[in-house]
Amino acid sequence: MLFKTKLGLPPAGSSFQPSGWVRRQLEIQAAGLAGNLDRIWRDVRDSAWIGGTADGWERVPYWLDGFIDLAWLLDDTGMQQRARKYIDAILQRQQPDGWLCPCSGEQREKYDMWPLFLLGKVLIVWEHRSGDERVFPALYKAFKQLSDHLKSHPLFRWDRARWYEGLITVGYLYAKTGESWLPKLAEILKEQGSDLHEKLRSWRWTEKEKEWTFEAHVVNNAMELHADLLYQMFHPEKGDDGEAFAAALLKNLRQYHSTVYGHFTGDECLAGDSPVQGTELCGIVEAMFSAELLLAATGRGEWGDYLESLAFNALPAACSEDMWAHQYDQQTNQICCRNAGKVVWTTNGGEANVFGLEPNFGCCTANFGQGWPKFAANTFLLKEETVTAALLLPGRLKTILDGKEIVIEQKSAYPFRKEGVLEVTAPETGAEFTLRIRIPGTVRSARINGEEVAPGRYWECCKKWYGKTVLPWDLTIETQIIVRPNGLQALRHGALIYALPIASRKEPLEYERSGVERKFPYCDWELFPTEEWGYGFADDSFTQEEGEIGEFPFSESAPPCWISADMQQVPWGTVPGTDHTAAPVPEKCSPATPPVRKKLIPYGCTKLRMTEMPRIKNESGNDSKKNELF
Repeated sequence: MLFKTKLGLPPAGSSFQPSGWVRRQLEIQAAGLAGNLDRIWRDVRDSAWIGGTADGWERVPYWLDGFIDLAWLLDDTGMQQRARKYIDAILQRQQPDGWLCPCSGEQREKYDMWPLFLLGKVLIVWEHRSGDERVFPALYKAFKQLSDHLKSHPLFRWDRARWYEGLITVGYLYAKTGESWLPKLAEILKEQGSDLHEKLRSWRWTEKEKEWTFEAHVVNNAMELHADLLYQMFHPEKGDDGEAFAAALLKNLRQYHSTVYGHFTGDECLAGDSPVQGTELCGIVEAMFSAELLLAATGRGEWGDYLESLAFNALPAACSEDMWAHQYDQQTNQICCRNAGKVVWTTNGGEANVFGLEPNFGCCTANFGQGWPKFAANTFLLKEETVTAALLLPGRLKTILDGKEIVIEQKSAYPFRKEGVLEVTAPETGAEFTLRIRIPGTVRSARINGEEVAPGRYWECCKKWYGKTVLPWDLTIETQIIVRPNGLQALRHGALIYALPIASRKEPLEYERSGVERKFPYCDWELFPTEEWGYGFADDSFTQEEGEIGEFPFSESAPPCWISADMQQVPWGTVPGTDHTAAPVPEKCSPATPPVRKKLIPYGCTKLRMTEMPRIKNESGNDSKKNELF
């Protein structure tokens, strides 16, 4: 059924290992915050899920969701054993009637079931990675109990908003058993859950939200993108894979709450188009997961473009280079990161864009670790006798096709470089299968093995493969200006957004709050600008250049590529009453200085930055070529 493909899990007998800069990024994550939460953070280290007294809700399942994939992608036996400790403790504490969550019998009626839905997804991944035969009976009992529980205790809060997440496990169980109570449970979840189609039909979220609601919550909206996809598994007769709902929802979100990298704002609720409104890190990684499911299920290249834009821009920008600190909210134009009094957020607190252990709230601390591992795991997708290079990332797939062992290795430094090689190794006796390669829609043109392929399309070859075949590919990428609201513009080069970095002074904050200790390297960090930041584009003289891809792929001091541009300072103040947030637009677009050559670097490499800036017309009045990214 769909679960192995959609969860980024290759079929039995297959394995995938990332390489190049992607592997290095995963190694950084393993050595950083997400790879060590079980050692330093009480909500994981002392969780009620393993018999402790700390959090017994979403945080351990969130953490395991990324940690398990990370452990296997890096083939790290120590990490695998640490994950097993948590899985063992969770399964050993399952109650005789199937109840799996850590609460007493008296607490059940008030227990929000959302973590069970999340844990089901985690245990499916664990079963596939480890071969643990305890998973199926545990989930069967747990969801059988859930079916009874919902008769007298309907979904009521987060579980109501995220009801469709339970369908991952319901579908997994149905694929194994075919028992009729499972489709019925799917209908119960839908009936008790929020009506997402009605939300879409009567869309009213057209401005920055001022109050917190489930409907406007940015993470809920990111997850809802794949809701109909999961539900339609149980109704194949309708011929609808759920992609139409996802596309319509994302269109609305982008129309009223857009960001330069194609996502939507939400801090913590939908927040309009301003470049100083933030977006939550949880929303980014959950939107990545939605895009991964949609790309695998539909094959539509637009979902791959969306996924890449999030992974190459928004995800690394919200974390320190060493991934020991992260933000809750990131701003497109971000001139300072400090715990401030007056803020522009819709509902979040003053520390939301500080880099740290758990700024504002700890959900992102537990959840952001799923981003890179699941992205890497979706490099190759397999369906029947077809293998698709869905992402042009470096990595090696070993699988069985036509009954033969096949190795497909991609050597690339995409998106920092425009060329690569796909090598297919088949037995000398031959193996017949179809190979597909997705071309990003953000390039101008592409050639694979000398054959031109249109942007956003797939190169496809169905034949009998013998021995070793080398398929070189090359992309033509141009620098373009993206038109943004309120007369602002930004630079794009392929899948990468570029931003003007702002030099900063970094101040560590070590302290303890509510029993949670912050100390180096997992302390909090405030960043203060040490140079002028108000600039506009002077002309369309852009030069794209390349440097080495170093120890930290998303390095601010040594970026792997950059664009040189003529810039001029403009009068640009701050939001009234603050000295830490740039005004949404400059005071005026007339230049305050002569043009200077500045280096813009990939958005994901920046911490303080200006990304959306005005265009200052030159004397001839010429404008650059303009382009809408999404």
